[in-house]
Amino acid sequence: MDTLSYKTISVNRETAQKEWVVVDATDQIVGRLCSKVAKLLRGKYKPTFTPHVDCGDNVIIINAEKIKFSGKKETDKLYTRYTGYPGGQRFNTPAELRTRKNGVDKIVRHAVKGMLPKGPLGRSLLSNLYVFEGAEHDKAAQKPKAIDINQYK
Repeated sequence: MDTLSYKTISVNRETAQKEWVVVDATDQIVGRLCSKVAKLLRGKYKPTFTPHVDCGDNVIIINAEKIKFSGKKETDKLYTRYTGYPGGQRFNTPAELRTRKNGVDKIVRHAVKGMLPKGPLGRSLLSNLYVFEGAEHDKAAQKPKAIDINQYK
């Protein structure tokens, strides 16, 4: 048996083959969409996945304003933030955040951030995510390929 043909390949930053992908978020459930996007960012769908390296793809999410929550989460879910001052805890529902500038971006980033590893790797992976509320994006120079997110598990 030739054991030299079974070597484990460990990818590093230089040898990682990162791609640009476009995901259409129209009528997608937030949690299900973001879990798949987190796997794409992490590179878990690739056969060369290495846990401690950024080997995932750069993900562009378009039509983010058309995402949905299941059940009554649109009005009942609470996002908490803290201003830094005593008594400065603020609460928002997804319905309130949608009316604000970059509100949908904050909803999607909050969901994806919770599904990424904590620490420097997770923070660098989150910078590979680009969220656009409309159907147009400004990353055409990278020649991203459109993928159907429903084909992923």
